[in-house]
Amino acid sequence: MNDLLTAAILGVVEGLTEFLPVSSTGHLLVSENLLHLTKEKWEAFTVVIQFGAVLSVVAVYWRKFWDVLIGLPTQASARKFTVNVLVAFLPSAILGVALIKIINGFLLDPARALPVIATSWILGGIIILFFERIAPKPRFEDSDALPFAKALQIGLCQCLSLVPGVSRSGATILGAELLGVERKAAAQFTFYLAVPTMFGASVYELYKLRDTLTGANYTLIAAGFVISFIVAWIVVKTFIGFVGRYGLKPFGWYRIAAGLAIIALLVSR
Repeated sequence: MNDLLTAAILGVVEGLTEFLPVSSTGHLLVSENLLHLTKEKWEAFTVVIQFGAVLSVVAVYWRKFWDVLIGLPTQASARKFTVNVLVAFLPSAILGVALIKIINGFLLDPARALPVIATSWILGGIIILFFERIAPKPRFEDSDALPFAKALQIGLCQCLSLVPGVSRSGATILGAELLGVERKAAAQFTFYLAVPTMFGASVYELYKLRDTLTGANYTLIAAGFVISFIVAWIVVKTFIGFVGRYGLKPFGWYRIAAGLAIIALLVSR
């Protein structure tokens, strides 16, 4: 397959799945496997296109982030928002650094990664369908003013996404719902939390892969970056309204179907 077309496909996959509760890492790994891509050639590419997705959040919520930035010296609300996001970010950052070698060892071996991803998708789908039914009545409806303890608890939920196939947004949104956060507020806080989480992870990975970035792949990276940004921007703009109306159940059913499809594929090989 033409490399530019491959870059476009991966850009669409990243943009579509990064903020949906379906696991972008899992979808990228499955896509790379189905397209028979070499890890050495595309590893840095898949890291860079995450920047496109995270910038889409900044683009959609630029006014919010700007107001917080200029309000930090004088506004208690801006400082509370910043501390909440940082408190939620730290658990997965610390645990991720501690476990990065183990995680990457799993991801580099499709024979181990794909069964884990398929299982995670199915179990995650069942969990979504179950807990969406029993989620308590919301007590916190403002994503900008969550108690510090709730922000920390959501951050602990995000740690589950270190397991291949577990969605970061799914873990945080569903976890927040079970903690009494209103669904739309949970989705919005997840978007805010994505900025330091994805930015930090991408910078860390790119630093390790800096020697693999060459002029030969800049065109592919640029194409994937732009496509990922555009697709993710559309998802971010529409996701909160969709979740507010339909909840997470459609994604639960999708995860189960996708997981079963991967298992069928593995069995047929």
